Amino acid sequence: MNKWIPALGLALLLTACEEKPYGALPSPSQIAWQDMEMNIFCHFGPNTFTGLEWGEGTEAEDIFNPTALDCRQWVRTAKAAGFKGIILTAKHHDGFCLWPSPASTHTVRESSWRNGQGDVLKELSEACAEEGVKFGVYISPWDRNDPHYGTPEYNDVFVQTLESVLGGTYGPVFEQWFDGANGEGPNGKKQVYDWPLFNGTVFKHQPQAVIFSDVGPGCRWVGNEEGHAGRTNWGTLNTEGFTPGQGGPSQQSLNEGDCSGSRWVPAETDVSIRPGWFWRESENDKVKSVNELLKIYYESVGRNSLLLLNVPPDTRGRLHEVDSTRLMEFRAALDQIFAQDLAVSQKRKGQVWTVKVNPEKPFNRVALTEDIAKGQRVVSFMIEARTAEGWERLAEESTIGHKRIVLVPETCTSEVRVTVTDALAKPLLGKIGLYYDSIYSE
Repeated sequence: MNKWIPALGLALLLTACEEKPYGALPSPSQIAWQDMEMNIFCHFGPNTFTGLEWGEGTEAEDIFNPTALDCRQWVRTAKAAGFKGIILTAKHHDGFCLWPSPASTHTVRESSWRNGQGDVLKELSEACAEEGVKFGVYISPWDRNDPHYGTPEYNDVFVQTLESVLGGTYGPVFEQWFDGANGEGPNGKKQVYDWPLFNGTVFKHQPQAVIFSDVGPGCRWVGNEEGHAGRTNWGTLNTEGFTPGQGGPSQQSLNEGDCSGSRWVPAETDVSIRPGWFWRESENDKVKSVNELLKIYYESVGRNSLLLLNVPPDTRGRLHEVDSTRLMEFRAALDQIFAQDLAVSQKRKGQVWTVKVNPEKPFNRVALTEDIAKGQRVVSFMIEARTAEGWERLAEESTIGHKRIVLVPETCTSEVRVTVTDALAKPLLGKIGLYYDSIYSE
């Protein structure tokens, strides 16, 4: 009997070595962020009232006048639809601040809305805290109103702007969204952004925050605004020599990540439920359908990305009925599709996972996960179903990451086999789920 002890010890040692972390790794905040899977973006500000996408910065403060602001309605709607966080455009490129920023004279404080006593960030952050929804902010470094823009002094002004939001007044901020847009100041010069200073300010006040930009460091832009991550999508990225905006990585790198990326910077897929980012009455009949939203879900969350769906409040300061109804329909569709996991059991042998299935029930979706806490490892894999003639290939794909949902033909079988055909290190897959979607049509 004793002769087996050394062999067993060696096997356990090898297993432990194989399961050590590999490559760039996510922080606990990044893992928690990706676990959220879907968040709401709210573009709201003077553009809501002018119909512009990019304001000029010269709009009168009084133009911002929501007649029935109800941030609790935003939050309750988002929560009911299964979204875990809300990110608000606290300051867009026009420079108007939805809170009484001490670093600006172009804010709600200077408007007649609520007699200059209003504060959208206060109302939203309190509503989020009450409902258990996470609160995030978009603060554009471009400012078409501030006279300092285009000079070295502006970077200090922007730091003051950040500090007034992140310093504790509004509680924890789970994500700081930085747009890389950069225009000319009154002096005709573009601002040279001090990104290390900006990021350092965020971490000083909100050390747990995930910072979004083309190069993170918390998460990256997916490279498009159409709602799709790459079919290959690594959570890692090479950021050396790149900056947010025009100095960012290639569109392909943003969309797919880098297999050998030196840093963990997962993709965030931002897309609007409407054609534009800000609410317009003329787009009330152009809200994306449930089918379109399901396609976006499969190509974002289902491709190792977080989905940030923009749902802009209207001039009342409420999510419009068309949008909120569509969100509820989207939630109902997801609940129906993923209500029942048809997988009965699974076992692993080497790099092959075999899943037992009830042969009387069809499936057409296969959901996979990796233990990303130890690094993303799977390069490629294939999915097969057992037939009377042998194994039939249903799909071949690349990368898994936090979550991968593969659309396969409608299939009835007793067994499904997932084979990792290439990996950077020992693949660490979690539970494999099988589901049936009777709603989405390609």
